[in-house]
Amino acid sequence: MIPRDPVMLLSFVNLKLRDYYDSFEAMCEDMDIDGADIRKKLEAIDYRYDEEKNQFV
Repeated sequence: MIPRDPVMLLSFVNLKLRDYYDSFEAMCEDMDIDGADIRKKLEAIDYRYDEEKNQFV
């Protein structure tokens, strides 16, 4: 289960990306989660996925 709170979600996603996955898409596929929903929640707190850094910044 992933956090519902956007700030906790940001921390959770960035940890997973840093430690386990080479891309956001790979993480979403492996965890069977909706990437569009995560992007929307994180964009609401002004964070966007940076492919070069493989993090939401």
